[in-house]
Amino acid sequence: MTREGSLTLDRGLALLQAVADAGGEAATISELAVAIGASRAAVYRLLVPLSERGLVWRDGNKVRLGVGLLRLAGQVLPQLREAARPVLRELAEKVGATAHLSVAQGDQAQAVAVVEPSWTSFHVAYRVGTRHPLSAGAAGKAMSLRPGGGEGWVTSSGELEAGASGVAAPVRGVPGLKASIGVVSLEPLDASVVGPAVVAAAVRLAEVLKQPE
Repeated sequence: MTREGSLTLDRGLALLQAVADAGGEAATISELAVAIGASRAAVYRLLVPLSERGLVWRDGNKVRLGVGLLRLAGQVLPQLREAARPVLRELAEKVGATAHLSVAQGDQAQAVAVVEPSWTSFHVAYRVGTRHPLSAGAAGKAMSLRPGGGEGWVTSSGELEAGASGVAAPVRGVPGLKASIGVVSLEPLDASVVGPAVVAAAVRLAEVLKQPE
């Protein structure tokens, strides 16, 4: 790709982000021009390929996100789940507890990938799609853990299910992703051992997701 093509792509993506940042309100051409630092004429040109692909739609001078994004969004979780599965498998086998990847959905944490250990006599059955408040449980609390905060992981006990213990760490450095990797067990977890393993898994997943094509 030429430098000119790269700049055009960058501006197109910036424009799409500016439309998204408008939230529920439609953005005007003038507002978008200011947001990306371009002329109105440039915004009109950039909107053409985005409109053709259904990523945005124009209503006169106003621009909203297009339904074509729904098709793209529908592929995010399956691909994220596929990328996370080997990392979760290694963690589950190492710790001997059910490992999971959770992502933030509004004020809820949703489990999008779960792997159970193969060698334990019993373990927690944690379903994909399970939701709980971000303020409860290790998975949700870990997403709000600031860099350098504490030991890098969060623990919980009996917050979501009586007798269940959890340890989770945030997945950092992946733009647009607010997530955590964790384990849950019906037996007490030694955080000094499990915590570093969970953090390492979170780092590994971030590396996988950030790998260049």
